[in-house]
Amino acid sequence: MRVAFVLGTTSGGTGRHVLMLVEGLVRRGHQVLVIGPGSVEEQFSFGAAGARFAEVPISDRPHPVNDLRAVLAVRRLTRGADVVHAHGLRAGALAALGRRGPVVTLHNALTAGGFVGLVYGVLERIVARRAGHVLAVSPDLAARMRGLGARDVRAAVVAAPVPRPAKRTPQEVRDELEAGDRPILLTVARLAQQKGLETLLDIAAGPWRAGGAGAAGAEPLFVVAGEGPLRGELQRRIDAEGLPVVLLGNRDDVPDLLGAAVALLMPSRWEGQPLTLREALMTGTPAIASEVGGIPEILGDAGILVPYGEAGKFRDAVRELLETPGAAETLAEAAERRGREMPGSDEVVADVLGVYRA
Repeated sequence: MRVAFVLGTTSGGTGRHVLMLVEGLVRRGHQVLVIGPGSVEEQFSFGAAGARFAEVPISDRPHPVNDLRAVLAVRRLTRGADVVHAHGLRAGALAALGRRGPVVTLHNALTAGGFVGLVYGVLERIVARRAGHVLAVSPDLAARMRGLGARDVRAAVVAAPVPRPAKRTPQEVRDELEAGDRPILLTVARLAQQKGLETLLDIAAGPWRAGGAGAAGAEPLFVVAGEGPLRGELQRRIDAEGLPVVLLGNRDDVPDLLGAAVALLMPSRWEGQPLTLREALMTGTPAIASEVGGIPEILGDAGILVPYGEAGKFRDAVRELLETPGAAETLAEAAERRGREMPGSDEVVADVLGVYRA
């Protein structure tokens, strides 16, 4: 089978997901072409995985001239493909305009309004009307696309790579962070609007700072791994209010950080099937997370769900985890069980092949 993937600018889970599909399809003897901006090839090395790569600029912002060129390029490059599979709404709409009936996986939902929201709505309608199959990473995305008239909407199956073993002990990580006896709550996220990091700072600024929290009465330490456009704004508030929050920047030792954390804290506005959450569960780390998107399906009983933006309820959940005897241990055991239930790469590749054959 000849499969062409189309994707736009990405530096995270979407690119890793496509790379896993490329590797799985190539192993099974299929011919694979990846179409996208040069930056994704530099980061994910699809060519090294056995695919042919064709550079086509597909940005995350509308540009009529460049978008028309991208549509024509996709049409030309996919002429001999048996299946075209686009990832993301922008890439999906351009692929659908270039070739009728592609498979489109939607990885994200809109969390902004205004002009961006208007454009997003137009792209959604293009995908709903012209895609052959839509794969959605969360039930709310699937329901929205069905409401817009998409012909065939299915749940996307996404796997997380098996985390590497931690290289350092939890105590070594705690020493690096100068945590002392304070419980660590870890957030792994791009410092961007979708991730709800203003809520994280509201949580850290909570009234427990006077009296402490946790079994030993120690104030929690909130640790954030990731980089992004909101770093300056977040750091200014942390400094101005003296918040117990540390911004670490990008890290390549997330398994080590998870090993030292009591829980993963995920206050996002929306998530599909976040790889960070899957990785946390696979390392036996429970989560306190917003009840949005695909998070509830993934988390199950391995954590605590909180309505998005409810900083007070997040603080209550942290107290419950830290102060209730045995709560952290019980949720850690549930996380390990959930982690073992996560789909692997073979299941994901088999699922998309079933869609392609349909």
